[in-house]
Amino acid sequence: MATRFALSRLCITRSMDSTRGATRYFSDGKGRVLSEEERAAENVYIQKKERERLEKLKQKAEKEKAEKEKESAEKKTEGSHKD
Repeated sequence: MATRFALSRLCITRSMDSTRGATRYFSDGKGRVLSEEERAAENVYIQKKERERLEKLKQKAEKEKAEKEKESAEKKTEGSHKD
């Protein structure tokens, strides 16, 4: 009788947890399970790294654009000195 009561209580508790938004778990690809908090922290880290990567690409593109403009300005200057 006690076992039946414990089993039914366990089922009720699990069903209540699922309706209250109990912690869900995700795999990290290594067989380990991540909690929602760990998953959120991982997502924040990934987004931060992605922003940093995009910022570096943006700075590189701006630098290349400035160098091209400088070269074209020098060519125009050289062309006007030849006259």
